[in-house]
Amino acid sequence: MANKPKTKPVDAKAFLPMSRAEMDARGWDALDVLIITGDAYVDHPSFGTAMIGRYLEAKGLRVGVVAQPDWTKIESIAVMGAPKLFVGVTAGNLDSMLSNYTAARHKRKDDVYSAGGVPGKRPNHAAVVYSQMARRAFPGVPVVLGGMEASMRRVAHYDFWEDKLRPSIMADAKPDVLIYGMGERAVIEIADRLRAGNRDFSGIRGTALFLGAKATAAADFSECLILPSWEDLQADKKHLMRLTKVVEAQQTPYCGKRLVQMHGNRAVVQEPPAMPVDGPELDALYELPFQRAAHPSYTEPVPGFATIKDSIIVSRGCAGGCTFCGLGFHQGKFLSSRSVESVTREINKLAESDSFRGTISDLGGPTANLYAAQNGHAEECKKCHRPSCLWPSICPVFKVDEQQQLDLLRSSRTQPGVKHVFVQSGIRMDVALRTPTYLKELVQHHVSGHMKVAPEHMNPEVLRKMRKPAGDFQGFMEKFFELSEEAGKEQYLVPYFISSFHGCTEKEMGAVESFLKKEKWNLQQVQDFIPLPMTGAAAMYVTGLDINSEESIPVVRNAGDRERQKRMLRPNAAHEVRVTGSRSGRRPTAADAVADLDVVD
Repeated sequence: MANKPKTKPVDAKAFLPMSRAEMDARGWDALDVLIITGDAYVDHPSFGTAMIGRYLEAKGLRVGVVAQPDWTKIESIAVMGAPKLFVGVTAGNLDSMLSNYTAARHKRKDDVYSAGGVPGKRPNHAAVVYSQMARRAFPGVPVVLGGMEASMRRVAHYDFWEDKLRPSIMADAKPDVLIYGMGERAVIEIADRLRAGNRDFSGIRGTALFLGAKATAAADFSECLILPSWEDLQADKKHLMRLTKVVEAQQTPYCGKRLVQMHGNRAVVQEPPAMPVDGPELDALYELPFQRAAHPSYTEPVPGFATIKDSIIVSRGCAGGCTFCGLGFHQGKFLSSRSVESVTREINKLAESDSFRGTISDLGGPTANLYAAQNGHAEECKKCHRPSCLWPSICPVFKVDEQQQLDLLRSSRTQPGVKHVFVQSGIRMDVALRTPTYLKELVQHHVSGHMKVAPEHMNPEVLRKMRKPAGDFQGFMEKFFELSEEAGKEQYLVPYFISSFHGCTEKEMGAVESFLKKEKWNLQQVQDFIPLPMTGAAAMYVTGLDINSEESIPVVRNAGDRERQKRMLRPNAAHEVRVTGSRSGRRPTAADAVADLDVVD
């Protein structure tokens, strides 16, 4: 047997520096920007720290990273000295409470974004803790808060793990400015202002400020939408429903308004979202010099990176507007896609690496088959406040480009050194059924043996509360097996179902149970619902109201009731043994990271 080629040693100088020695190796006396993150530092575009860091580097700035500092020691973030412009703070790719705790509010046994999967490397409410540390370590240096935790907690919100309402994260973290969303446009505007000696961060799209009492009293909010205040929410938690619906409706860069939420005599002022990065600008982002590896200082692999090491991100944004998901609040509902040429260049670069073995594990994004789809392109889009382009039905002006989807698949699998290209990110079944040629191409050439789909539920009323279409799964399932048989392949579907969602009692859960029995489907995993901060599902959980009708609905809160619903989907869970190749086998993917953390194995 021929020996496998040896992997070349990784050069630390190819990464953003993490130590004073690495700064010295580059000849740097000081950083311009320091990024503190709750994740291990992995230089891959799936990690927000790497994307923002590389983008700022490309703009001529000296950027360093402190990853998972010891939050009990202030000196742990000061190893590279004070940055000249600002300290960027992020809890990491996930909300730190989601990283640290399960749906049952138990501490997690591992952390997929830590080297070796070691838990406990980040504190609860990491963005707050790191911001406070930065304030103490670097007096006078601006603190810029960003990432998923900042995005989803930018206004007053509900924290499931503490089971209480919390004020805007800015009230506790006290940053100079908060960036919500993907962040590239806002962060370079902040850096440019600071380079010019300007510390006024007002008016930057995709940001929020927490004004002082004097600035609040002097401000003109006549053109703003006023959200229920922190005091309103404390007096009556049902205000959370209106708050959520207003923020969601204004999550558009085309017609979104400035939002104001009072906290006592101080105002949180949120600017409209930044315009999506698209076209050549998006291509350039993903072609930055990422090393596609964890920093060489780690002696153990980072599990969350191992699953996406050979994946390619092809698109951004999510048009689905599902009430249980935070993607629309963070990445935005307006889609942007890379060119086929840009994706091909990245595939060729990946294929040249020593560690590549011929298989691209995933060609996707938030939703794989929304690649090249367009919204925001028509005049109707620029006036629209719908939270979803796909529910209750697909918008007439929503544009799907089946030919470009086909071009992407066909180009990717014909590149030198590529043996297999799989699509492991989730797909929209309603869209897939409208693109039969793409679906055939996908099933016959790009399924690894198992395809992940997310029917979520089988009861139409529960699906309505999720903003998920009803009735597509059966037709999709039949078409999938028909196309697999036509290709002469034995392939399986991996369905996700959510237990304990709002409006779902054991009666409604029976619709899923009956379906599984009819199909002789033995689930190995069930998503135990978690109401994430600022989502519509969290508002329903807190208020007990349907987000669509605002009528009272049953909400499952009791641990015993939650357990019974899970058992209805996995009655033999205590005795199950995972069998490779079983009909409900599973392979994790990049876009899977959040979902995997909610799964009960």
